[in-house]
Amino acid sequence: MQDYSTEFAGKKVLITGGSRGIGAATAQRLIDGGASVVVTARSPHKETPAGATFIAGDLRSKEGAEAVAKEALRILGSLDILVHSAGAARVQLTSMDQIPETEWVDSLDINFLAGLRITNAVLPALREAGSGASIVYVSAGGLLPFGGPLSHYGAAKAALNNYALNLAKELAPAGIRVNIVTPGPIITPGGDDVRKTITGAMGITEEQFFSVVPLQGRGGKANELGEAIAFLVSDRASYITGHNQFVTGGWGSLV
Repeated sequence: MQDYSTEFAGKKVLITGGSRGIGAATAQRLIDGGASVVVTARSPHKETPAGATFIAGDLRSKEGAEAVAKEALRILGSLDILVHSAGAARVQLTSMDQIPETEWVDSLDINFLAGLRITNAVLPALREAGSGASIVYVSAGGLLPFGGPLSHYGAAKAALNNYALNLAKELAPAGIRVNIVTPGPIITPGGDDVRKTITGAMGITEEQFFSVVPLQGRGGKANELGEAIAFLVSDRASYITGHNQFVTGGWGSLV
């Protein structure tokens, strides 16, 4: 079995939404590989890896994103990898035309513009790192429509996907790779809250919800996403950019 314990030695990493769930699992995986990792979220959590440095921050404004970037670079000194895992899905149990406009705007702000802001803020450092630098966006729902209750969330993630693919083309000549990871139904604190709301409205059990997943009828684990992200930011994926990696257990309309 190959030893990956030094795979990320010397790498400097910033992970947004890194206090819990997919972001925290990714942070732990990269720390285990030897990376120096800064995670940011609005508040720490019991899942936040002890080996990471936590920065409290809010990416819902340009100033907030720039403050996070400035502090992360102060701590790390440079930057090789950005993993943007921050996001929020607020279920709206109504038809799309009844979702308040404020929810559409807020979802766009959190699930698309936050990624744009933090990327712009750290891009000079990634350009300085040059070939080998990498960005991964975690983007559920951008290609797999969730329906009315989460349509505003999916639309914002679709914008993030399009942005990421354009960015991949723009940064490719500099050797900076940009990829996307699309999760399926993953067992995380945020995902659990959304799932409970939806299953309650549908009148089904959690077991029934997961039964449609082709791979063993189970939900995914955060560390399974973390492993996929670790691959994409590693030198093992040195010729992969502009790629959307589905980690869904076969769930969704594209399989």
